[in-house]
Amino acid sequence: MRTRLRCALVLVLPLVLSLDACGVEAGKPVGAAGSPEVVATSSATPEPSATPEPSATPESPEDFLDLAEKAMAEESGWTFSVKGEEGLTLQGQKNAATYRATVRRAMKPEVLRSEGVTTSSKGTRKNEEIYVADGTAYLKEGDAPWKHAPVTDPEMRNKVEDPVAVVEEFRTYAKDTGGDVKVTRTGDGTVELRVASGKRKLSAVADRAWAKKAKREFDPTAEQLRKAGVAVEDAQLTLSGLDEVLVLDAKTYRIRSHRLDFGFLIPYGGADITFEQHVGEENQGTYAGRIELPADVR
Repeated sequence: MRTRLRCALVLVLPLVLSLDACGVEAGKPVGAAGSPEVVATSSATPEPSATPEPSATPESPEDFLDLAEKAMAEESGWTFSVKGEEGLTLQGQKNAATYRATVRRAMKPEVLRSEGVTTSSKGTRKNEEIYVADGTAYLKEGDAPWKHAPVTDPEMRNKVEDPVAVVEEFRTYAKDTGGDVKVTRTGDGTVELRVASGKRKLSAVADRAWAKKAKREFDPTAEQLRKAGVAVEDAQLTLSGLDEVLVLDAKTYRIRSHRLDFGFLIPYGGADITFEQHVGEENQGTYAGRIELPADVR
């Protein structure tokens, strides 16, 4: 199960562009099994060690990811705070939108609920609510009626934010050509798993899983740019940089946080339109409560 919550962003470029783009994703949608109703254990912050120290010291990214998966599964549910920003800049003028949400994620069955709000650069606010259960994502934006689709649907895939599923995403990175995940033990009691890239033509890294993810995140904005008359061609795109970090507690191996920052340069009129996305997820502790679909969802 892999999902990531996306926000609907209103981006306005000077001269020609007025865009409705989607904001923040984290990956591959999640299918949940069983009833969309969960009761989980409560705590304000991630508790100290519930996961015993392994007999052998973990070294590889896969070692740490296995421990993280096990540690997160030891609780019934988790709460994460999500903050995101997405923007376009042309000729020094930037227009951006921000997103704030609370995500509650049950572990067994795998059910997710997200409640958030998007604020455009003009100050316009839109509420967004998402549920994921039994392989289906349910979305309500503002006053619009509920709509639903499989979590594999491209729109839903970019709308749902599932911080726990980042573990599986990093496994994919670790299997990439050249082993793209670097592990660092920090001095503050955490372990960082990171993928990073400097400025490169997208075509040079297009086969990397993290580059495919960044491109997928950018696709809704690219489509809006095309509708506004900007020729967005994959072969001409430049990745301005990418940094994705999964932070684990060094003792419990529970997820502390996840962060993704990346951007693209889009040639336009002899200059570049700059696209940037920043997403951060912080673990707020275990969750006590029910996750169930509202009566008016279907």
